[in-house]
Amino acid sequence: MIGGATTTTNNAVVLPKYHNSTETSGNEISADYHKMEDGVSNDIPSAVGPRANVECGTMQIEPGHQRTGSDEISSNGSFGDVSILSSVMTADELTDPTGFFVVCMVILIGDMSRGVMFPTLWPLIESLGGTEVNQGYAVAAFSFGRIIVSPMFGTWSVHHGYTNTLTFSCTILMCGCLMYAQIGNVGSILFLTMSQTMLGIGSGTLGVTRAFVAEVTPQRYRTTYMAWITAVQYCGFTVTPFVGASLAQYFGEGDDIKHQFQVGYFVLDAYTSPAYFMFVVCSITLILIRTYFRGRHREPKRPGSKNEVLKKSKRRTRIDEIANSKSMFFGMTVYDATILGCMLLNIAAKGSIGCFETIGVSYAQSYFDMESSQAGFAVGICGTFGVIALLSMGFIARYLTDIQMISYGLMVMAVGILSLSSIDKEFYEENEAYRFYLAISLVYSIGYPIGHTAIIGIFSKIVGRRPQGTMLGWFASAGSLARMIFPVMSGYIAHHQGMPTLFFILFGVLSA
Repeated sequence: MIGGATTTTNNAVVLPKYHNSTETSGNEISADYHKMEDGVSNDIPSAVGPRANVECGTMQIEPGHQRTGSDEISSNGSFGDVSILSSVMTADELTDPTGFFVVCMVILIGDMSRGVMFPTLWPLIESLGGTEVNQGYAVAAFSFGRIIVSPMFGTWSVHHGYTNTLTFSCTILMCGCLMYAQIGNVGSILFLTMSQTMLGIGSGTLGVTRAFVAEVTPQRYRTTYMAWITAVQYCGFTVTPFVGASLAQYFGEGDDIKHQFQVGYFVLDAYTSPAYFMFVVCSITLILIRTYFRGRHREPKRPGSKNEVLKKSKRRTRIDEIANSKSMFFGMTVYDATILGCMLLNIAAKGSIGCFETIGVSYAQSYFDMESSQAGFAVGICGTFGVIALLSMGFIARYLTDIQMISYGLMVMAVGILSLSSIDKEFYEENEAYRFYLAISLVYSIGYPIGHTAIIGIFSKIVGRRPQGTMLGWFASAGSLARMIFPVMSGYIAHHQGMPTLFFILFGVLSA
């Protein structure tokens, strides 16, 4: 048959190959029928099952084998038991390595915009006469910017393509960096909050970048690739405080100013240098997007399109029936209930880490008599180990399922948070700094990176072939909503009730 239909030659079923970037990911078939993403064994005896040859684009049927209805090739190329988390089997190779690298740069600068500023944000707010409450609003403003644009950017990536969406967001991020650099000249906490909002808008492409990765990576290794990009994102947030801490140590802050350069409105000090550093990195990333990134214009699927040439199999039909069946949770379908569960887990993990972002430096100063640069270095070191843990997700996934990684990760976070609740502020000069380092390491090195990455991976698997950009945009918005509400809450609680009360509340959220 011509035009993408299936043909048969010498007992071989020849599957169509589409090289158009808008159609590739949905039609590639993997050769591994023995290991499903949800951990269910789907072994097919070689005497009766088909052998897949991805490179040749053929499905070889054993000689003498009579094909029955149970052998029907599903739209995802898989056989065996039905599960809502079953893999959509695709080729093993990364289809766009250059695009993957550029997207990693976009992810990196998105969270660098808060990671580099982390060590000096609280001292900057203090210099403007602010309190923990103002700190909470400043941190929440960044996530507010993300939450208002994440679904919109996700939809834009479908209708206008990835290149235009990422170019626009990167340009907004550069403008936000320039605004942040002028906070000292304006001298207003409100302007600081507006700058944080602009930075959040520019970095609101998490759903877009994750959707791109979902399109160019095989689903069997989706959790591993999601771990890699989460490692990049995590590096931006938790490792780049090294940069901010180093700049703060070089320029000095508060009454201990060591270096400062000023020409008119251009001021280079501990508070502005992180913003100018980010502006340079964003400029480099924008050049990479316009020069090396191959745009992928994704059209919404239409009935009768080539993406739907392969008929829906009995197995695919059974999966859809299970997904659309009613659950015991308020009459929701199984699919909707699992999506909601992932959203709530995302909120719990993101909200807790957002609280640490809000009160981390303030807590280190008031309870352990640390400098802001010391706290930044501590977070950077623990974040480095967290990145190593994320890069090891492929190895960890051999022994733990996504559900187990989520459970253990959130449990470790809860233990680390609870360990800080018994420290007395009145004896800050006698408090051992190792207790702070231990708690930060449990949260930043083990609990959050492993647990949250598994949440992202399992969400992407549940979404399956549905539009990834829009769904992951809403997923990112749920996380941004948590990082908007929890910091404001933590600022008020820490200012009026004290840090121990906040830690007990976070422990309850993660343990629920």
